[in-house]
Amino acid sequence: MTIVHFTPHLPPDQAANALLPFQLGEWAKARGDAVRFVAHPPAGGRSPHTPDVTWIARTERTPLQRVFRTGSIAGAIEIRRRARPILERADVVHIHSNGLLAEVGARLAKDLGKPVVMTLYGTEIWHYRAKRFRPDLFTRAYRAADAVTFYSQRLLERAAELGLSRPACHVIYPPVAASFAFHDTAAQQAVKRSLGITAERLLVNVKRLHPLAGQRYLIEAMKPTVAQHPSTELIICGTGALLPELQAVARSTGVERHVRFMGLVDNAMVARYSAAADLFVLPSVLEALPTVAVEALASGTPVISADNPGGVELSGMFADDVAVVPKEDPSALATAIARAFAHPRRTRPETAATIEERFRAGSVARAYWDVYAEAISSHRA
Repeated sequence: MTIVHFTPHLPPDQAANALLPFQLGEWAKARGDAVRFVAHPPAGGRSPHTPDVTWIARTERTPLQRVFRTGSIAGAIEIRRRARPILERADVVHIHSNGLLAEVGARLAKDLGKPVVMTLYGTEIWHYRAKRFRPDLFTRAYRAADAVTFYSQRLLERAAELGLSRPACHVIYPPVAASFAFHDTAAQQAVKRSLGITAERLLVNVKRLHPLAGQRYLIEAMKPTVAQHPSTELIICGTGALLPELQAVARSTGVERHVRFMGLVDNAMVARYSAAADLFVLPSVLEALPTVAVEALASGTPVISADNPGGVELSGMFADDVAVVPKEDPSALATAIARAFAHPRRTRPETAATIEERFRAGSVARAYWDVYAEAISSHRA
């Protein structure tokens, strides 16, 4: 089978809609499928040389082109021209997220009579607005797809609330790598020592430094936390334009010595920090399904999350191993941290079982192969 993925990102970009297409491609090639990608170049501007990928630059539009949409038209023509010979050889086309590349790719695949699967990650639905005065390529692609997968149950439910109910919808959770393995208390402490962390209590956050990630509230929560537990350290992994502002918050709050900004770290190091942590704290304002939180749970580390949709869903799935607090509330975060510090523990065996069943690579891959088969069968009917 030949599978073609249309995705706005691929590694080295670290977005969910970069990592999942890449992983699906690796799994498919391992079982003998042929895989091609059509994608935008990485954010850093340098595209790795690979014969599997056709890189199509994002459309640069002047203000006048935005008004008259000529930039989008020119971009769509270029996408169709370059993608057509690739799609002609496809047995199934997998569209990731939204945007001109995805939406034009979906339309071209349908024009060529190809089965189409679409995967939605969050922003496409959280920020969905039906377009009334110009062609709505996203809604058209969504309706025309032979199958649609959602990153979380809450995301699917939100789509239904927006009037986007349709048949052949599936929830497939993001995969968690085997490097995120359960650590009991002794193993956790060993990893902490190997990292040179001497603080008695370790909090970890992994997220891009962005207002929606809510790290500001976590840093503000460190003031009462450190007052009660002076030997506490917070490690934040991630990059972003918000770094100077967050550093200033740490200074003004008086916890600068207790907060370390690690920048962008690779997945192997994230796994070590997740295993070493006493708590993984994710105060995001909005999440569909935070993979980083599930990775922490897989490592044996309990999670505190803001009451974003993804956090609420994980709490329902993993019970007391995921505590939920009101978003944008440093006091509530501090209270939850203090409560967890009073009764330190690792995650429950039931959490490990759920992760093995629903989040490991083999389970996720099989779920997508089933959706591909369903899309191909539906298309032929």
